[in-house]
Amino acid sequence: MYEDILVPTDGSPGTMQAIEHALELAKSTSTVHILSVVDQRVYLAAGGDQQDAVIQSLRDEAIEAVEQCADECRGKCETTTAVREGVPHRIILEYAEEHDIDVVVMGTHGRTGRDKLTSLGSVTERVVENAKRPVLVVHIDE
Repeated sequence: MYEDILVPTDGSPGTMQAIEHALELAKSTSTVHILSVVDQRVYLAAGGDQQDAVIQSLRDEAIEAVEQCADECRGKCETTTAVREGVPHRIILEYAEEHDIDVVVMGTHGRTGRDKLTSLGSVTERVVENAKRPVLVVHIDE
């Protein structure tokens, strides 16, 4: 049923729980797409002289995040990785459209109130609200 499964990652430890769920949905012929988005708002907020260092650090973290997830998938299904830059929820939705993703599997921390406000809202929530395909939300236990 699910040939192409997208798992966005921000590199947090909870992403592995989302990967586990994606692998439960995957068949040996499925492809799990692992995407990390370098949030342009973070490096644009840095001072001009710091932007290059910040963006390089964010790129390095994103590459490490997708590689770690890909390692978890090896031998279980096909895997493809991508690192893109932009506003995370927008890039996730664009990637899903471009690659005709069947389901997006992503985690949420279940933040509410002040915690949610300090993280500028939930990427997961924005994906769920705007996706044109199923989204499986995994509550992350931390």
